[in-house]
Amino acid sequence: MPQKATAMIFRQALGRRFDDLHPRLQQRFSFRQSCIGTGTMTEIWRGGRHTVPFLRLGTNRNILFPETGTDVPFTIENHVYQDSFGRDVVTFVRTFDLRPGLRRRFDATMIYSGERGAIVDYLGTHQHVAVDLHLDVDRRGGLHIRSGEQRFRMGGLDFVLPEGLTGTADLHEWYDDREDCFRISVRVSNPRFGPIFGYHGRFTAHYVDTPVPATVKPYREEARE
Repeated sequence: MPQKATAMIFRQALGRRFDDLHPRLQQRFSFRQSCIGTGTMTEIWRGGRHTVPFLRLGTNRNILFPETGTDVPFTIENHVYQDSFGRDVVTFVRTFDLRPGLRRRFDATMIYSGERGAIVDYLGTHQHVAVDLHLDVDRRGGLHIRSGEQRFRMGGLDFVLPEGLTGTADLHEWYDDREDCFRISVRVSNPRFGPIFGYHGRFTAHYVDTPVPATVKPYREEARE
Protein backbone atom coordinates (compact mmCIF):
# COMPACT_ATOMS: atom_id res chain seq x y z
CA MET A 1 0.00 0.00 0.00
CA PRO A 2 1.46 3.44 -0.89
CA GLN A 3 2.74 5.43 2.07
CA LYS A 4 1.36 8.80 2.99
CA ALA A 5 3.30 11.56 1.26
CA THR A 6 5.41 13.80 3.45
CA ALA A 7 7.08 16.22 1.02
CA MET A 8 5.75 19.79 0.93
CA ILE A 9 5.59 20.53 -2.76
CA PHE A 10 4.70 24.21 -2.29
CA ARG A 11 7.75 24.73 -0.06
CA GLN A 12 9.87 23.04 -2.74
CA ALA A 13 8.46 25.37 -5.39
CA LEU A 14 8.72 28.59 -3.36
CA GLY A 15 11.95 27.85 -1.50
CA ARG A 16 12.70 30.50 1.14
CA ARG A 17 9.73 32.56 -0.01
CA PHE A 18 7.42 29.98 1.55
CA ASP A 19 8.17 31.63 4.90
CA ASP A 20 6.82 34.93 3.55
CA LEU A 21 3.34 33.45 3.26
CA HIS A 22 0.76 34.40 5.88
CA PRO A 23 0.98 31.86 8.74
CA ARG A 24 -2.45 30.49 7.89
CA LEU A 25 -1.34 29.89 4.29
CA GLN A 26 1.86 28.26 5.52
CA GLN A 27 -0.28 25.88 7.55
CA ARG A 28 -2.63 25.21 4.66
CA PHE A 29 0.02 24.66 1.99
CA SER A 30 2.27 22.52 4.16
CA PHE A 31 -0.31 19.74 3.73
CA ARG A 32 0.81 17.77 6.76
CA GLN A 33 -2.88 16.84 7.05
CA SER A 34 -5.79 16.76 4.66
CA CYS A 35 -7.34 20.22 4.32
CA ILE A 36 -11.07 20.60 3.67
CA GLY A 37 -12.30 24.06 2.80
CA THR A 38 -15.95 25.10 2.70
CA GLY A 39 -17.41 28.45 1.76
CA THR A 40 -19.17 30.47 -0.89
CA MET A 41 -18.10 31.77 -4.26
CA THR A 42 -19.51 35.26 -4.52
CA GLU A 43 -19.54 35.02 -8.31
CA ILE A 44 -18.73 32.42 -10.96
CA TRP A 45 -18.51 34.01 -14.39
CA ARG A 46 -17.56 33.16 -17.96
CA GLY A 47 -16.68 35.06 -21.12
CA GLY A 48 -18.95 35.55 -24.10
CA ARG A 49 -21.06 32.93 -25.82
CA HIS A 50 -18.05 31.91 -27.91
CA THR A 51 -16.50 30.36 -24.78
CA VAL A 52 -19.41 28.01 -24.08
CA PRO A 53 -18.39 25.10 -26.39
CA PHE A 54 -14.86 25.11 -24.94
CA LEU A 55 -16.13 25.21 -21.36
CA ARG A 56 -18.78 22.56 -22.00
CA LEU A 57 -16.09 20.25 -23.37
CA GLY A 58 -14.28 20.52 -20.04
CA THR A 59 -17.22 19.10 -18.11
CA ASN A 60 -16.43 15.63 -19.51
CA ARG A 61 -13.20 15.52 -17.51
CA ASN A 62 -14.04 17.76 -14.51
CA ILE A 63 -11.92 20.65 -15.76
CA LEU A 64 -14.14 23.67 -16.55
CA PHE A 65 -17.87 24.27 -17.00
CA PRO A 66 -20.08 26.87 -18.74
CA GLU A 67 -22.55 27.67 -15.95
CA THR A 68 -22.42 30.87 -13.93
CA GLY A 69 -23.85 31.86 -10.58
CA THR A 70 -23.69 34.00 -7.46
CA ASP A 71 -23.36 32.95 -3.82
CA VAL A 72 -22.50 29.40 -4.88
CA PRO A 73 -21.68 26.87 -2.11
CA PHE A 74 -18.10 25.70 -2.56
CA THR A 75 -15.87 22.92 -1.25
CA ILE A 76 -12.18 22.29 -1.87
CA GLU A 77 -10.52 19.01 -0.88
CA ASN A 78 -6.75 18.81 -0.52
CA HIS A 79 -5.42 15.35 0.24
CA VAL A 80 -1.84 14.11 0.08
CA TYR A 81 -0.80 10.65 -1.10
CA GLN A 82 1.78 8.82 -3.17
CA ASP A 83 0.67 7.83 -6.64
CA SER A 84 1.54 4.60 -8.45
CA PHE A 85 4.82 6.17 -9.64
CA GLY A 86 5.91 6.94 -6.06
CA ARG A 87 5.40 10.69 -6.43
CA ASP A 88 4.02 12.92 -3.68
CA VAL A 89 0.67 14.22 -4.92
CA VAL A 90 -1.72 16.88 -3.62
CA THR A 91 -5.34 16.86 -4.77
CA PHE A 92 -7.20 20.07 -5.55
CA VAL A 93 -10.80 18.96 -6.00
CA ARG A 94 -13.21 21.90 -6.13
CA THR A 95 -16.96 21.31 -6.02
CA PHE A 96 -19.52 23.98 -6.91
CA ASP A 97 -23.20 23.45 -6.03
CA LEU A 98 -24.58 25.77 -8.68
CA ARG A 99 -28.24 25.03 -8.05
CA PRO A 100 -30.40 22.09 -6.93
CA GLY A 101 -29.63 19.16 -9.18
CA LEU A 102 -26.52 20.74 -10.73
CA ARG A 103 -23.10 20.18 -9.19
CA ARG A 104 -19.85 20.78 -11.05
CA ARG A 105 -16.30 19.72 -10.16
CA PHE A 106 -12.91 21.06 -11.13
CA ASP A 107 -10.28 18.38 -10.43
CA ALA A 108 -6.52 18.68 -10.35
CA THR A 109 -3.61 16.71 -8.92
CA MET A 110 -0.25 18.38 -8.37
CA ILE A 111 3.33 17.19 -8.03
CA TYR A 112 6.66 18.98 -7.77
CA SER A 113 9.00 18.36 -10.71
CA GLY A 114 12.66 18.91 -9.96
CA GLU A 115 13.41 18.55 -13.66
CA ARG A 116 11.04 21.37 -14.59
CA GLY A 117 11.70 23.36 -11.41
CA ALA A 118 7.98 23.90 -10.95
CA ILE A 119 4.77 22.37 -9.73
CA VAL A 120 3.10 20.33 -12.46
CA ASP A 121 -0.70 20.44 -12.35
CA TYR A 122 -2.50 17.52 -13.98
CA LEU A 123 -5.98 18.69 -14.92
CA GLY A 124 -9.13 16.63 -14.80
CA THR A 125 -10.00 13.03 -14.13
CA HIS A 126 -7.56 11.47 -16.60
CA GLN A 127 -4.47 13.71 -16.33
CA HIS A 128 -4.39 14.28 -20.10
CA VAL A 129 -3.26 17.90 -19.63
CA ALA A 130 -0.14 18.80 -17.63
CA VAL A 131 0.43 22.47 -16.77
CA ASP A 132 3.49 24.17 -15.25
CA LEU A 133 2.58 26.43 -12.32
CA HIS A 134 4.72 29.43 -11.36
CA LEU A 135 4.34 30.61 -7.76
CA ASP A 136 4.99 33.91 -6.01
CA VAL A 137 4.11 35.59 -2.70
CA ASP A 138 2.47 39.02 -2.65
CA ARG A 139 2.92 41.83 -0.12
CA ARG A 140 0.04 40.67 2.06
CA GLY A 141 1.49 37.16 2.36
CA GLY A 142 -0.91 35.79 -0.22
CA LEU A 143 -0.13 33.16 -2.81
CA HIS A 144 -0.11 34.02 -6.51
CA ILE A 145 -0.13 31.17 -9.03
CA ARG A 146 0.18 31.71 -12.77
CA SER A 147 -0.04 28.89 -15.27
CA GLY A 148 2.68 28.36 -17.88
CA GLU A 149 3.32 25.79 -20.58
CA GLN A 150 0.55 23.25 -21.12
CA ARG A 151 1.16 19.79 -22.55
CA PHE A 152 -1.21 17.13 -23.82
CA ARG A 153 -0.44 13.55 -22.74
CA MET A 154 -2.44 10.55 -23.94
CA GLY A 155 -1.16 7.21 -25.20
CA GLY A 156 1.52 7.94 -27.80
CA LEU A 157 0.51 11.60 -28.05
CA ASP A 158 2.81 14.08 -26.34
CA PHE A 159 2.90 17.71 -27.45
CA VAL A 160 2.83 21.30 -26.21
CA LEU A 161 -0.57 22.93 -26.65
CA PRO A 162 -0.43 26.20 -28.62
CA GLU A 163 -1.29 29.31 -26.64
CA GLY A 164 -4.24 30.05 -28.91
CA LEU A 165 -5.95 26.85 -27.74
CA THR A 166 -5.33 27.25 -24.02
CA GLY A 167 -6.26 29.54 -21.18
CA THR A 168 -3.77 31.22 -18.86
CA ALA A 169 -4.90 30.95 -15.24
CA ASP A 170 -4.17 33.57 -12.58
CA LEU A 171 -4.99 32.50 -9.03
CA HIS A 172 -4.69 34.63 -5.92
CA GLU A 173 -5.34 33.17 -2.47
CA TRP A 174 -4.84 35.16 0.72
CA TYR A 175 -5.98 35.25 4.33
CA ASP A 176 -8.41 37.91 5.54
CA ASP A 177 -7.53 38.49 9.20
CA ARG A 178 -10.48 40.76 9.84
CA GLU A 179 -13.03 38.25 8.53
CA ASP A 180 -11.00 35.20 9.68
CA CYS A 181 -11.26 33.37 6.36
CA PHE A 182 -9.40 32.52 3.20
CA ARG A 183 -10.21 34.49 0.08
CA ILE A 184 -9.64 33.31 -3.46
CA SER A 185 -9.84 34.84 -6.92
CA VAL A 186 -9.33 32.87 -10.16
CA ARG A 187 -9.27 34.24 -13.70
CA VAL A 188 -8.68 32.24 -16.89
CA SER A 189 -8.07 34.17 -20.10
CA ASN A 190 -6.84 33.66 -23.64
CA PRO A 191 -4.60 36.13 -25.55
CA ARG A 192 -6.96 36.09 -28.52
CA PHE A 193 -10.41 35.52 -27.05
CA GLY A 194 -10.02 37.42 -23.78
CA PRO A 195 -11.62 36.38 -20.47
CA ILE A 196 -12.87 32.78 -20.44
CA PHE A 197 -13.82 31.77 -16.92
CA GLY A 198 -13.33 32.72 -13.30
CA TYR A 199 -14.66 32.93 -9.78
CA HIS A 200 -14.00 34.67 -6.48
CA GLY A 201 -15.18 34.13 -2.93
CA ARG A 202 -14.26 33.00 0.55
CA PHE A 203 -13.91 29.81 2.58
CA THR A 204 -12.75 28.46 5.92
CA ALA A 205 -10.63 25.34 6.36
CA HIS A 206 -10.29 22.48 8.80
CA TYR A 207 -7.62 19.82 8.96
CA VAL A 208 -8.21 16.10 9.33
CA ASP A 209 -6.26 12.87 9.41
CA THR A 210 -8.29 10.57 7.23
CA PRO A 211 -7.72 8.02 4.46
CA VAL A 212 -7.68 9.64 1.04
CA PRO A 213 -11.11 9.10 -0.56
CA ALA A 214 -10.98 7.24 -3.85
CA THR A 215 -13.42 9.81 -5.24
CA VAL A 216 -10.76 12.55 -5.32
CA LYS A 217 -8.16 10.50 -7.18
CA PRO A 218 -7.90 10.55 -10.99
CA TYR A 219 -9.14 7.59 -13.00
CA ARG A 220 -5.72 7.26 -14.62
CA GLU A 221 -2.24 8.55 -13.80
CA GLU A 222 0.25 10.02 -16.23
CA ALA A 223 3.99 9.48 -15.70
CA ARG A 224 5.09 12.19 -18.14
CA GLU A 225 5.55 15.61 -16.60
